[in-house]
Amino acid sequence: QVQLVESGGRLVQAGGSLRLSCAASGRTFSNYAVGWFRQASGKEREFVAGINWSGASSSLADSVKGRFTISRDGAENTVYLQMNSLKSDDTAVYYCAAAVTSPSYVLRSPNSYAFWGQGTQVTVSS
Repeated sequence: QVQLVESGGRLVQAGGSLRLSCAASGRTFSNYAVGWFRQASGKEREFVAGINWSGASSSLADSVKGRFTISRDGAENTVYLQMNSLKSDDTAVYYCAAAVTSPSYVLRSPNSYAFWGQGTQVTVSS
């Protein structure tokens, strides 16, 4: 199975940018669909972005379209979440997740993912 470790979360001012990383170990990451989710205090975990095996297909939540992008680097076994124009509503713990699935699939439901990282805190100050 694959182990996931997120990094890059920190305190940032509104309007700023962050890049989160999701590094995989244990197995090659290239056969997994990957997603980013977030959970704010007192709220349910929600989908943020997802990407398929090759990185050719991706999906973003409506709340982050135009501000966030997801990408993957097969050589480094890492998936990135570039977050621009951050808002206070983006404050949450961000998790990456991975799933073995068909090559073209981008998965949006947390129930579709079998492997999860421990999360990284993003705090946006207004």
